[in-house]
Amino acid sequence: MEKKNLTNPVTEFVLLGLTQSPELQQFLYVAFFIIYMNTWLGNFIIITTVISDHRLHTPMYFLLANLAFLDLSDSSVNTPKLLSGLLSQHKTISFYECILQMFFFHFIAGAMGLCLVGMAIDRYVAIYKPLRYLTIMNQRVCVGIMVLAWLGGLAHSAVQIGLLLQLPFCGPNVLDNFYCDVPQVIKLACTDTQLAELQMIFNNGAVIIIIFIILLLSYTAIFVKIRTHITDGKQKALSTCGAQIIVICLQFIPSIFIYARPFKNFTLNKVISVIYTAITPMLNPMIYTLRNAEMKKAIRRLMSRMLCSGKEINYVSIFQCPFVLKTRAGATIEEK
Repeated sequence: MEKKNLTNPVTEFVLLGLTQSPELQQFLYVAFFIIYMNTWLGNFIIITTVISDHRLHTPMYFLLANLAFLDLSDSSVNTPKLLSGLLSQHKTISFYECILQMFFFHFIAGAMGLCLVGMAIDRYVAIYKPLRYLTIMNQRVCVGIMVLAWLGGLAHSAVQIGLLLQLPFCGPNVLDNFYCDVPQVIKLACTDTQLAELQMIFNNGAVIIIIFIILLLSYTAIFVKIRTHITDGKQKALSTCGAQIIVICLQFIPSIFIYARPFKNFTLNKVISVIYTAITPMLNPMIYTLRNAEMKKAIRRLMSRMLCSGKEINYVSIFQCPFVLKTRAGATIEEK
């Protein structure tokens, strides 16, 4: 076999994907396609419902809608490449497409982590300062939280990609993964990467661990407050809080395993990566939003309006479509 010329810069990377078995690839394609569609459906419903229903124009639902948008974006960075790779035996990605994929993945992931911190602050204020909640979590504060989240994610990703682009890539170009990510790409650089790896570990691992600790402390304080001071709906509140802690652990513990240690190839790396790239964006709307009674009512109202839009309002349609109707005089008739 002719040796590869190590002086030529790498123009593309070869992705080995999740598996080389054609039978398993077909099964995984169907499974991940269903997961991706559910992710889009759940998060799109949340965003549309929050925008269209004025009753949900509150700090909590503003942050939840932003989380849904981040989940959609996060899932769309890597999952399409995963699906296309499962259909093809020749999996390649250009060098610059690889860099862009890593940039947007860490940009959105960083913004999502900070958004979760903002949501934890929102719930903390709602539990500990209920009478001052709307004063503290006003529109300016909520918008500020999301602006800081996006800027924080941008800074996190820009520093990382800036460090990566300083490295020369002129040799091996095979990535043992289904998407481009820092731990695999940095190992292909044709120079000593020990210092760069330490910088990446600090930039990724330290940030992930700090955010994870903040979230755990916040939700632990909320959990204790609910358990000791709340009586009405106590079990449901504890169940919701516990479910949110589980989702946070599913998102951050695998990330800590991948990014907060020396970059080495383990068999489980790809399986663990699937959890925070494909699974948690689907679980977030189910745990954070779709279990909420107010959100369920808002979704039903939205579905009713969509089903009845465009129909001529008569006695039959009034009884068939239980939604708020406006008379010519401007009065409101609400079907009970």
